[in-house]
Amino acid sequence: MGDTEILTLNKRKKTGLLRIIFSRMLVIMILILLQVAMLVTVFGWFREYLPHFTVVTELFSLVMVLYLFNAPMDASAKITWLFLMSLTPIPASIFLAYTQTDFGHRLIQRRVEELTQENMHRIPQDERILETLAAEQNGTDDLCRYVAGTGCYPVFGNTEVTYYPLGEQKFEAVLEEIAKAEQFIFLEYFIVEEGYMWGRILKLLADKAKEGVEVRVMYDGMCEIALLPHDYPKRLAALGIQCKAFSTLMPFLSTHYNYRDHRQILVIDGKVAFTGGVNLADEYINHVQKFGHWKDTAVRLKGEAVNSFTLVFLQMWNIDEKNPVYDPYLKRNVTAIRASGYVMPYADCPLDGERVGESVYMDILYRANSYVHIMTPYLILDGELLTALKYAAQRGVDVKLILPGIPDKISAYALAKTHYAELVKAGVQIYEYTPGFVHAKLFVSDDAKAVVGTINLDYRSLYHHFECATYLYKTDCVADIEADYQTTLEKCRQVTLETIRREKLWLKLLGQFIKLIAPMM
Repeated sequence: MGDTEILTLNKRKKTGLLRIIFSRMLVIMILILLQVAMLVTVFGWFREYLPHFTVVTELFSLVMVLYLFNAPMDASAKITWLFLMSLTPIPASIFLAYTQTDFGHRLIQRRVEELTQENMHRIPQDERILETLAAEQNGTDDLCRYVAGTGCYPVFGNTEVTYYPLGEQKFEAVLEEIAKAEQFIFLEYFIVEEGYMWGRILKLLADKAKEGVEVRVMYDGMCEIALLPHDYPKRLAALGIQCKAFSTLMPFLSTHYNYRDHRQILVIDGKVAFTGGVNLADEYINHVQKFGHWKDTAVRLKGEAVNSFTLVFLQMWNIDEKNPVYDPYLKRNVTAIRASGYVMPYADCPLDGERVGESVYMDILYRANSYVHIMTPYLILDGELLTALKYAAQRGVDVKLILPGIPDKISAYALAKTHYAELVKAGVQIYEYTPGFVHAKLFVSDDAKAVVGTINLDYRSLYHHFECATYLYKTDCVADIEADYQTTLEKCRQVTLETIRREKLWLKLLGQFIKLIAPMM
């Protein structure tokens, strides 16, 4: 086939009805209907026992409220559950027990903990780097030690980082690097959808597999609802490609909906790694436009830090493997690359009780001296992150947020706007990208620090998803990231208290209503 030809595997379209079948909304609706049916039964058959039923219901609600107040849960989530219980105490309590019991993830949680402990020191940390960072006395070494304590995430020198301000540029670089592969290619993506982008990549992967290169592909199980057929791993196996869907869903009884693999990782030969917001679907490279121009970002790593992304991929892949293998894929003698600054790839796991992604973001906000510039597609904040953003602005730091001008989800768009007034009053500057949708997940601060990865400013990313990112300190590409931020800013409209006042009433009301259940968004 020619370079521009693509490979497809007879994708089977699925209807939007399946999204409902697999969603938590169906669970809530069924439980509400059950309570209605139960109340009708009580009124009709046991009218004389109604006072007793009321007492039992009140006592039950009191017990659940006491449980909530003492549960290790974010305050915003507690408020949401209390609201649901005030409306429908029994269905809400059953649903709370269903999510807290989390029988769908007990085994996977234990397995993740085992793999994390087994690999905690598989990639050694160069202590001289931490000593150098400690000598600067700005807290960067403290952050690195904290992140390293949650998994095997050393901080590296000798790593070249290239920043891509658009998905199209990352795509071309990916094609180039895959064509050079000699040993292995690992892909882990939240979304894989057949089309021009994935077709061209898949053609290269199939060719490489024929050459003897080991190719593994892993995507999130949500893809099977509407994007890929259930037997897609078998179809790729016919091409010599190993493939897995992470955490496939089962209707109604699956609690897997909460914990999705939102990571975007590509590793080639342990020498090159990519991460960022760009998934494997055509809108991410503006081959098709669903919500105007799609603004996304990514980074490419070359050098020692690639080992971390190799290990992150392998740990996820090995969750259901009986005899996991690591060492042949972790390069002990990486070709020396002269590059400035320090690089720390890291991952965030929703099952370990640590909010690594949020902690890194908050560390940047609390330690910033001059500016913190942020791009994010969603703004669904808990109290801690909201306070951190406001506090940074109130102490004189230039805090700017770039958000979508054209939303992909109207509910998330409306919910984001409920934070606007409070943030603007505190001095945070908010901008909306007028050409279309911002999907980048990006922090850059003080011409020294940056984070590029998959972690949104919303509950799903910060609490419920498997995520990853790269923390950059004094690398050359930090200047490129800030330059791109300023270029993007020129295409944005600023949000002011006046523009907030002029927002459509229905959008304000929608946001205020949805805010009641924001932690479930």
